[in-house]
Amino acid sequence: MKKIFSRRLARLASLSLGAILLGGALGACAPLVIGGALTTAMVATDRRTSGAQIEDQGIELRAASRLRDAMGDRSNASVTSYNRQVLLTGEVANEQDKALAERIVAGVENVRSVVNELGVLGATSLTQRSADALVTGRIKATMLDVRNLPASAFKVVTTRGTVYLMGRVTQSEADRATTIARNTQGVQRVVRVLEIITPEALARLQPQPAPASGGKALPVK
Repeated sequence: MKKIFSRRLARLASLSLGAILLGGALGACAPLVIGGALTTAMVATDRRTSGAQIEDQGIELRAASRLRDAMGDRSNASVTSYNRQVLLTGEVANEQDKALAERIVAGVENVRSVVNELGVLGATSLTQRSADALVTGRIKATMLDVRNLPASAFKVVTTRGTVYLMGRVTQSEADRATTIARNTQGVQRVVRVLEIITPEALARLQPQPAPASGGKALPVK
């Protein structure tokens, strides 16, 4: 029991440190952040096809570029795309800019839908961004310790204490992840931007075992 607790504590400390460093890095970045581009590797357990993963990266890049060109420093938006569904978080100056941002992103090639969670208020402080990153780290660390809940199936975004869950998951997985998020320190609200699939659909997404060799076993000499 002591070893399990130590491993969990070490994992949480590692993720928390990374989250804090990420929060600090965000303070030095340009106002517009590309959510998915923060992850440089595409894990093999991602439930999107490799084509969809690449497409999501392209959507984030194109959306970020168009928002920057149209709004400049008036926007502190973060763009996160999962399976062509785009989540907009961050801050804008007014309701007109919020609507404009949604129209711009909706017009990006291959975007299926837009969830506009932009806040009409000033940009968040470095302290708030660091706290949000820490919340994300805590949630991911807890997910890693829950049996039969693949953390890699979820994308977690935290803004001003609100946690957004994205991914292709079953209803059971969605409910368990929501419970984890709601019971995490620092979380004020949980918003599910999830694609719910059936257990049968999930089974079809799982890698199939390699077929057994049809040859005869050789005698051992």
